[in-house]
This record gives sequence, structure tokens and C-alpha cells, in this order.
Amino acid sequence: MFTAITRQISPRLNECELTHLDRQPIDLDLARAQHQQYEAALREAGCEVISLPAEAELPDAVFVEDVALVFDEVAIITRPGADSRKPEAESIARALSPYRTLCTIEAPGTLDGGDVLRVGKTVYIGLSSRSNRSAVEQTQKFLAPYGYTVKGVEVTGCLHLKSAVTQVNDDILLINPAWVDRSIFGTMKFIEVDEAEPSAANAVWIGDTVLYPSSFPETQRRLEEAGLHLKIVDATEVAKAEGAVTCCSLIFKKR
Repeated sequence: MFTAITRQISPRLNECELTHLDRQPIDLDLARAQHQQYEAALREAGCEVISLPAEAELPDAVFVEDVALVFDEVAIITRPGADSRKPEAESIARALSPYRTLCTIEAPGTLDGGDVLRVGKTVYIGLSSRSNRSAVEQTQKFLAPYGYTVKGVEVTGCLHLKSAVTQVNDDILLINPAWVDRSIFGTMKFIEVDEAEPSAANAVWIGDTVLYPSSFPETQRRLEEAGLHLKIVDATEVAKAEGAVTCCSLIFKKR
């Protein structure tokens, strides 16, 4: 039902871009073991996983979500906000080309896929240090023929919009309201992260399963109490690189 594109851990992950976190050592062996667990969880959730080889010279390349947006009708190759990440797009475009027609964000637009949240036919783009209004306008142009509305959203205190909010069910968003204004999302229901776990709003919703990191037990409890089916994965090492569970895959429906 779903395809998930992933990419293996770069041997230079310790040289990753950082914006809000202090640098700390990343255990590459543990990171690779956790990534294998993550890919296994995707398969268990119903995904055919296409695992691309590591990009040895690109530290952040495991975070494939940032370099493409995949919709049912079209895919958009982004232009990441960090210059070191722009070369990641070429191999992702090759991997996606058999599945979708490709559009490309052009300068002066910058866009990280981690700033993009699709809820039905509305696409929210975080206006962050990595994504700008030019990218919002270009994305609207690409998606308007298919009936989507694209909205720019202010985010504060975090790297990406999906650091602050992700969708976990048809009508439920998991949110840190300190980082994004919940009123933007209309009639959606909300589960708020525990105040002691500000980074706990990132989850991957696939069918009837939510992939969720093991590091946030109090927020995990809230999700379970809401009746959501969780698959818990360890993501401690990519978290040191300002990564999260959505960052490590591009998930889309087969057609």
C-alpha cells in the first residue's frame, strides 16, 4: 500500500548541521542499528522500504524527508535551507522519478521537507531558518492544479514545523503549542506534548499505526490513552543531529 524511501547513515553524521542543539558525540554503530529497527518498523506498518546507500560525503543525507515532498499527484524536489544539504537532492530525484512527475523549488526559494505538514488538501509550510515565503509561493503554484491550498506558518523555538506538530490520526494533531499557534489548524483535535518533553511532537502516521520515539514516555502515555496504536522505535542518535522519526523516510502511496 505504501512505499518508504530511506537512506543509510553517513559515516560523517557527526559533522551534521545543528541550529538549536549543542553538538554531542553520535554513536554511529548505534545510529545504524536504530535505523535498521526504524526500517523494520516501517515494513511492519505496511511499507515497501527502498533503502538507498549512504552518501558518504553528505552528513545529513539520512534525513531524506527534507529534500522532497511526495503527494498522490506529483513530487516536489526541495531546495534545502542549509547549503551543505543541497547536493542531497540529486539522488532522491532519481529514486522518485519512476513514481511521480517531479517539480523543483528554484532560488531564491529554500525549503526543508521537515517544515511541510499536509492535512487533507491543506499544506502548511513552516517559515523557519530553513524555509521561506518564496518556497511557499512556488509550492502553491505546483499544487494548485490538484486542489491544494498552501499556507505559510510561523514557528518559534524549533528547527522545523514538524518539530512542533505532526498528524497522528484523521482528525488529531500532536502539538507543542509553545512552538506553533494551534488556532491555525482549524477544527482539528489536539494532543499536547507533556511540558517536560518539548521535542515530543514528531510522529509518523502510517495507516493505523503511529511510529513514535521511545524518548518521550509521558507524551507516549497520552497518545496511548487516546487509543492510538503505537510502534515504539529508538531514535536517540539521530535526535543528536536534530533529526526525528519523520525525517528519516519519504512515505507515499503506491499507484
